Amino acid sequence: MKKRVISAAVLVIAVVLLYLIKNPIPFITCASLVGILGLKEILDLKESHKELPTYVKVIAYGCLLVTMIGRVKVDYLLLGLPFLAICLTCLSLVIPTIFEFDGRYTTKDAFYIIGSVTFLGTFFNLLILLFSYNRWLLLFLIIIATMTDTFAMLIGSLIGKHKLIPKVSPNKSIEGSLFGTIIATAIAVIYYNNVITTDTNIVLLIVMVIALSVLGQLGDLLFSKIKRENGIKDFSQIMPGHGGILDRVDSLTFITIGYVLIINIISLF
Repeated sequence: MKKRVISAAVLVIAVVLLYLIKNPIPFITCASLVGILGLKEILDLKESHKELPTYVKVIAYGCLLVTMIGRVKVDYLLLGLPFLAICLTCLSLVIPTIFEFDGRYTTKDAFYIIGSVTFLGTFFNLLILLFSYNRWLLLFLIIIATMTDTFAMLIGSLIGKHKLIPKVSPNKSIEGSLFGTIIATAIAVIYYNNVITTDTNIVLLIVMVIALSVLGQLGDLLFSKIKRENGIKDFSQIMPGHGGILDRVDSLTFITIGYVLIINIISLF
C-alpha cells in the first residue's frame, strides 16, 4: 500500500508540474517517453508473439515516434492521424518479413506490431495535440477516465452483486459501472461548465460524457482481456503498486480517441 501511495503521489506531482509549465515541449517529451514504454510493454507480451529481432523493435519505436510527434499542430486536431506516418509504419514493418526465412519475424508479427504502433501512436499523438490546443480540455478527459474508474471500483466493492463481464475482468460489476458513469458525468460536466466554457448545449455535453465514460470502461476491459490472454496481472512494474504504463492509460486511450471522433461527427452538422 505504501508503494502504491508513493507512486500515485509522484504521478500527480509530475502531471501538476507539466500543467504549470506553459511550454508544451516538456509534455511532448514526457508523452513520447511514456509512449515508447507503453509499446515496450506490448512488445514484451510473449504469449502474443515470439521474441522479435532487435532491429524490428528499433523500427517499431522509430515509427511510433514519427506517429506521435510527426505533425503536432493545433489545426490538425480535426484532421486525424498523419497518413505519412501510417504509410511509413506499414512499409517499414512489413518489408523486413520478405527477407526473414527462419521464422524469426513473420507477416503475422508485422501486422501485430503495425496495429500496436498505430493504436498507441494515435492515442499519444492526440494527447499531445489536445494539450497543445487546450490543456484544460485534456484534463476534462482525464477527469472522466479517473472518476469513472475510481467510483466504479468503490461502488462496485460496496454494493456490486452482478458481474459485468467476469470472463474478462471478474472484479467489475454492473452496479459499479453504472454509478461510476453517473458520478463521473456529474463531476466532468460541472468541471467543463466552470473551466472550459459555459456556452455549451448541456444535454449534448451530458450525452457525450456518458458515451466517453462507457468507452473508457470498454478500453479498460480491452486491456484486461489482453492481460488475461497473456496470463499476467500487470503489463509491467514500472509504477510499484499500479503496474505499467498501459495499466494506467487503458481507459484514457478509448476516451481520447472517442472524443476526437465525436467532435468530428458533431462538426459535420
